[in-house]
Amino acid sequence: MELYVGIDLHSRFCWIHVMDETGRKLFDKKLPNSLDLILLSLADFKDRVCGVVVESTFNWYWLVDGLMENGYPVHLANPSAIKRYEGLKHVDDRRDARWLAEMLRLQVLPEGYIYAKADRPVRDLLRLRGFFVRKRTSLITSFQSMISRNLGGHMSGAEIKRLGRLDAAELFPHEHLNLAAVYLVHLIQGLSLVISDLEKEVLNTAKLQPEFELLQTLPGVGRILALTIMYEVGDIRRFQSVGNYSSYCRCVAANHFSAGKRKGKGNRKNGNRHLAWAYAEAAHFANRTYPEVQRFYRRKAAQTNHVVAHNALGHKLARASYYIMRDQIPYNAPKLFG
Repeated sequence: MELYVGIDLHSRFCWIHVMDETGRKLFDKKLPNSLDLILLSLADFKDRVCGVVVESTFNWYWLVDGLMENGYPVHLANPSAIKRYEGLKHVDDRRDARWLAEMLRLQVLPEGYIYAKADRPVRDLLRLRGFFVRKRTSLITSFQSMISRNLGGHMSGAEIKRLGRLDAAELFPHEHLNLAAVYLVHLIQGLSLVISDLEKEVLNTAKLQPEFELLQTLPGVGRILALTIMYEVGDIRRFQSVGNYSSYCRCVAANHFSAGKRKGKGNRKNGNRHLAWAYAEAAHFANRTYPEVQRFYRRKAAQTNHVVAHNALGHKLARASYYIMRDQIPYNAPKLFG
């Protein structure tokens, strides 16, 4: 008789539920996060286990890797896509673990992608770089806001990055504002140095696989962004269509309609936020130098607004990259922008 295992994972403990193919409970227990204890608890069922479901929480690496290395067939559940019966009065960790096993038994489990263990360190390094880039952008925006409030002027991000601490110390008419400016410049310069070091390490370590080389022909995508997309995508063949890929990149509107009327919003977080950011960055850089991109952006912005135009441009680049990766063809400007 086949057995199904659901593991509701938390930061310090997990709840394990084992059921047979009729849904009957065989094991149900809360355990500390210890791989040895978990393997010991499942040892009596190992020969009959046809699947172990682990929810894709922030700390799943160690558990999924440990189970797979010990011969268990592991499924990574996508928490953003899991639906529960809304009439339930009481929900807890025990029931969550049972529900994971039940979805696998009923073959309705929404699964996530288990990325190759060997490639995760570089991917996490690229994610850290993206985090620092976003932090630096927020500091630059804060600095620009200070200038607008107190001086009524504007300074571009490139000009702020070139500012020295002595320049920042004399920028405003008040010593406290100058002190704030010095600290902001100090943090911006420090983050720029860290970002540069991370990029050097990634470029020295990682190489673009042949199927991702042509991504660099896409407007706004350099080697670092191409590596970011490569490490987030993994295998492009896991996406059956360009629509699936666009949705995974969070480029698709999450709206619910009925009889032509909007009835609410869907799950905007269902997808990969790192890919969504990568294509937003690509759209920003592409709009700087490519005439066909600028024409599309201006036309879209005139019809809607700049935010919608930027998102639409990111969506176009995401769709184009799907075909570039899948069909191994270079970027074609007339085909993408007309």
